Amino acid sequence: MSLNRREMLRLGAYGAVGAILSTAASSSVVGSFGVSLDRNGDPLAPISAQPRAQVLAPSAPAGIDPQLFARAKAALDQHQIYARDTIGIADFSKPSSEPRFHLVDLATGQVESHRVAHGRGSDPAHSGYLERFSNDFGSYATSSGTYTTTDYYDGKYGLSMKVRGLDWSNNNAEARAIVIHNAWYAEDEMIPLHGMLGRSEGCFAMSRASQDRVMRKLAGGRMIFAEKLA
Repeated sequence: MSLNRREMLRLGAYGAVGAILSTAASSSVVGSFGVSLDRNGDPLAPISAQPRAQVLAPSAPAGIDPQLFARAKAALDQHQIYARDTIGIADFSKPSSEPRFHLVDLATGQVESHRVAHGRGSDPAHSGYLERFSNDFGSYATSSGTYTTTDYYDGKYGLSMKVRGLDWSNNNAEARAIVIHNAWYAEDEMIPLHGMLGRSEGCFAMSRASQDRVMRKLAGGRMIFAEKLA
């Protein structure tokens, strides 16, 4: 079969376009999941997968459990607490021998930690660990939940601070006279002697130095969040 000059030129152009498309398709093929299928010309070479994006853990200030910090932040928003520059977080997952009452500066992320005693009804065997919470009258136990600070007053342990319970788990705090106070059994000297602090009757009992610092930082309706993670 003979072709004239015009037909030969037309067929040559179609062939050139096909060759270009074939070369482009074979040089770099990307799968539907973002994995490169380019084998550098070797059809038997393994396919190199792209690195997966790193999953970041929830951020929290140093020394505070991220889950506990997230719960405290949620409580701050839930109760619409106005004063939110500094909060207190009591981590009763830790023993009384460890600094577990954290003052958190929410603007800078700085944390200042203090020892705090729990109620004797929360630790009947005096193991140093909180075993249970209670909001009941006469339980002498620590209550979990969200608190705000209220008034200073001069009581049995000198200058102390009242707190108000905002949750069903601690709404008897004022009527039970749960407060922030200092106590001899909550001084740091108890640790080398007994390996733990003594027990309160449900109050946030601390050393005199810690109590002074905590009251100064949390006065004026600031939040305390007390909890124990399972």
